[in-house]
Amino acid sequence: MDINTVGTIILLVSFVGLILLRFPIALTLVVSSLITVIYLKVPMPVIGQQMVQGINSFSLLAIPFFILTGQIMSEGGLALRIVRFASLMVGRIRGGLAMVNSVAALFFGNISGSAVADVSSVGSVMVPMMKKNGYQADYAVGVTIASAIQGVVVPPSHNLVLYSLAAGGVSIASLFMAGIVPGVMMLTALMITSYVIARKRGYGKAEPVPKSEISGILIHGFLSLSPAVIILGGILSGWFTATESGALACLYAFILAFFVYREAPISSIWNILKRTMRTVSMVFFLIAASASFGWTLAYLQIPGMITDLFLQISDNPIIILLIINILLLLLGAPMDMAPMILIMTPILLPVVTNLGMDPVHFGIILILNAGIGLLTPPVGTVLFVGSAIGKVSIQEATKAMLPFFYALIVVLLVITYIPDVVMWLPNMLAD
Repeated sequence: MDINTVGTIILLVSFVGLILLRFPIALTLVVSSLITVIYLKVPMPVIGQQMVQGINSFSLLAIPFFILTGQIMSEGGLALRIVRFASLMVGRIRGGLAMVNSVAALFFGNISGSAVADVSSVGSVMVPMMKKNGYQADYAVGVTIASAIQGVVVPPSHNLVLYSLAAGGVSIASLFMAGIVPGVMMLTALMITSYVIARKRGYGKAEPVPKSEISGILIHGFLSLSPAVIILGGILSGWFTATESGALACLYAFILAFFVYREAPISSIWNILKRTMRTVSMVFFLIAASASFGWTLAYLQIPGMITDLFLQISDNPIIILLIINILLLLLGAPMDMAPMILIMTPILLPVVTNLGMDPVHFGIILILNAGIGLLTPPVGTVLFVGSAIGKVSIQEATKAMLPFFYALIVVLLVITYIPDVVMWLPNMLAD
């Protein structure tokens, strides 16, 4: 065997071996890259250089601002106001609280961009409320965790920024626009599923909102959703970069949470900053580690080998895209979202672009696959958090989540095989 073949084997075996030994994913990426370059007799400082290069990007500054905005909004009691706003919209439909859950998750995800933050904030309000109104606990958790996945696709998701980086600078504005229609489709699919289950189980409607409270709910709802408007409006209008929009949204969220609503003491900002820094540090180390791993993949020409392998299996785009979706869904079970985006993008993007797929289209497919993976054990972070909030077992939550899981799979297949669903708004932006 030639040196590149042996290097490829060393890279993949060391990566899988360290994962099985439960090494942290970022450390696994760095160590497997180091072992490989040592064998290839490539100077080891190259790995360090690639790690620094990987995080040396101005657009990455948007991620801390997005994360901090979500943390402030969560701490400042915005989730309850968003829930009341959603209840005003859909609460009077049969099974309305489940639909309120889905709408509120979409709105809050539109701010936080994080499925875990979504299920933690909205779930802590909605799960007890649904249980109090006669909904089974496992069902309340199932609809909550499935609805939280909307946050990874709808803008301004920091996962879209990660993909932009991994894909070599795909337009963040185009990715944000591309996530809007799939997000609406996900909400529609979840609400239809909720309605069918509500009819079957005899769930009723939510309590009507008193007329005297409607104007206040509308005002607070719009105020709570304004950070997302600031981010999207600033980017799409061209007035601000993603980083500048994130900074403005962060400042707005801070003023709203601590000086308008004042439900959280100003002293809590320290804990918010600590949580944000912890998350940002993990994300940035992972980005740096993925940059070194991606460089090693490129050096060994593995993306080209993967492309050739897929083309040998079939030259039919329908079959190849189906295989890619199955592969991503399987990988989503043991792999968390950020590493999956950063690792699989340089491997699979050449395959789909060879089929004529737009990188923006593939980005939404990849991120939705990774988001669905958050619902599945053994590393289903959203599944675990939702089970803890609802005080139900993983098995019960998984079983209750399955109807919504299937609904999300239908949406995934639609956006995979009907590109215009994803690309309609980005193409309008380009025109």
